[in-house]
Amino acid sequence: QAQLAESGGDLVQPGGSLRLSCQTTGFNLKYYTVGWFRQSPGKEREGVACSQSSNGREWYADSVKGRFTISKDTGATVDLQMDNLKPDDTALYYCATIDYCADSGPLGRRANWGQGTQVTVSS
Repeated sequence: QAQLAESGGDLVQPGGSLRLSCQTTGFNLKYYTVGWFRQSPGKEREGVACSQSSNGREWYADSVKGRFTISKDTGATVDLQMDNLKPDDTALYYCATIDYCADSGPLGRRANWGQGTQVTVSS
């Protein structure tokens, strides 16, 4: 019934930047906590970043810390700014609603997945 839609993925050279966007269909995104996830062949789907508006907490995976930034600039979308991209960042990126963004990362239900957007970092 409710679904998120990701966009902004592309082919980019190492060291480049991309900005991914997450938009809602069927519900008001401003009332939900959102996390970004990614999955590459042979790996588990992993949390990348999340933000808890109730306390201002932001969490990033160690592998992307200092390079990725999650934001809700307009309140209608949740963006993931990705800088200094590396080949290991190559993956299908998803956003999802989550119950809570903790110090250890996303907790609880992960729901309302979009179809994902492909990020490929290669020379």
